[in-house]
This record gives sequence, structure tokens and C-alpha cells, in this order.
Amino acid sequence: MSNDSSNQSHVPWNPWLGVGSAIGIFFIAQFLAAIPVGIVYSLTGGSLNNIGDIANNIGLQFLTILVIEALIVGAICLFLRFYKTSLAVIGLRRPRWSDLAYALAAIPFYFGLYLVTVAVVTAFVPELNVNQQQEIGFNNPSGALQLSLTFLALVVLPPIAEEILFRGFIYSSLKKGLPIAGAVVVTSGLFAIAHLPAGGEAGPLYIAAIDTFVLSLVLIYLREKTGGLWSSMTLHAIKNGVAFAALFILHVR
Repeated sequence: MSNDSSNQSHVPWNPWLGVGSAIGIFFIAQFLAAIPVGIVYSLTGGSLNNIGDIANNIGLQFLTILVIEALIVGAICLFLRFYKTSLAVIGLRRPRWSDLAYALAAIPFYFGLYLVTVAVVTAFVPELNVNQQQEIGFNNPSGALQLSLTFLALVVLPPIAEEILFRGFIYSSLKKGLPIAGAVVVTSGLFAIAHLPAGGEAGPLYIAAIDTFVLSLVLIYLREKTGGLWSSMTLHAIKNGVAFAALFILHVR
């Protein structure tokens, strides 16, 4: 039984309103982030005719992600305030040392489950491209500043905002309207779909969708086991940190 199952009854909003609001917040944040980033780009001498250059500017990419994540978290906080609900309802309580212990213990479980899942899927869908590259931007960061900004943008900010949005707000909403198994599957499915566009021009990145679906299953288990989001955030950050080290420190492609 969930350690935070008692919080389920404290969700005062309609669950489908919550999910719809979360999806809207996710897409609107992407759109609104372009405004301040575009202003900064123009003030630093950029031309709107070369707006694509933002993708090659690590500082602007960091700013984009920072603004998006801040808008998402801020909008959720406003939503909770409107309903006079505490952050604890979506799993934001004080961190505990046990959160770190659970996250570390879940690492081999996540990687093992992912490998098994990929093996099963490829057995039925042999044409699945397991080597398709994810387009994450931040091409070839160098120097302490660029690497630090890349680390913050990929390892620190997304685990915080995505856990609050998916395992916090969306999952808490769905648990009010669905059996827990349904809430787990729908939350993980939405998380996987959000990562499909990471394939860029090569098309949907199905291997990333599989990865993030499996990751979400483990993250939700941690949410249920610990009654909070800190353990989920930690495992998510560790997973992203491994990818960061492989790509930008060890240069494994």
C-alpha cells in the first residue's frame, strides 16, 4: 500500500481537469519560453532571420530549459494555491536520507527492467532501431562554464520539473479517477509520448519512449514506497547524469 495513499482523497480537483491542465501547462510553457529567450537573443546581437542559431548556443539553450521548467513548476504551484492545497498532496514533502537509499537501491532494478523490456520488444519488433540517437542539443560543450550549464540543464532541472509534473501532479490526479494500475500506465504512457519527438528529423524516438516508460514505472514505485518525490527525483537525476557523463565527459556516442 502506498505510503501517501491517504493524500489521494485530498486531491480536490477533477482528475481529468488535472491531467488536461498538466498537458496544457507542458505545451504552453514551451511556447512562452520562446519570448524571453528571443528577447535575450536579440539583445545579444542575434537576428530573427537566424533564429535557428539558438540551437547552437549553449547559454540560450540553458535559458530555454530553465524558463520552461520554471513555468511548469510555477503554474502547478498556482493551480494548487487556487485549490488551497499543499504541495504535500503531489508528493513534495521534506526530504529524508531514506529517499537517497531507495533511489540508489532502484538503480540496478531500473537498468535490469529496461534491458529485459528492450529484449522482449525487439523480439516482436525486430525493426526497432535501438541505436537511434536522441537529439538533446548542447553540441560539444567545452570548458567549465559550458559543461556546468549543460549539466544543470540536463541533470538537475528536468528531474525536478518532470517529477513534479508527471509523478506528482498528473499521477496524483489520475489516482483519484482510475485504479492505481491505470494511473501508473497512463502516467508512464504520457511521459513516454513526451520523449518521442527527441528523435528530431530522424522521426519518433521509440527507444527513448520505451526507456522513459520503464523509468516511469520505477519512479512511480519510488513515489508510492516513500510517499514523496525526492527519491524519484534522485533516480531520475542519476539516470540523466550517467547519460551526461557518457556523452560529454567520456564522449561515448
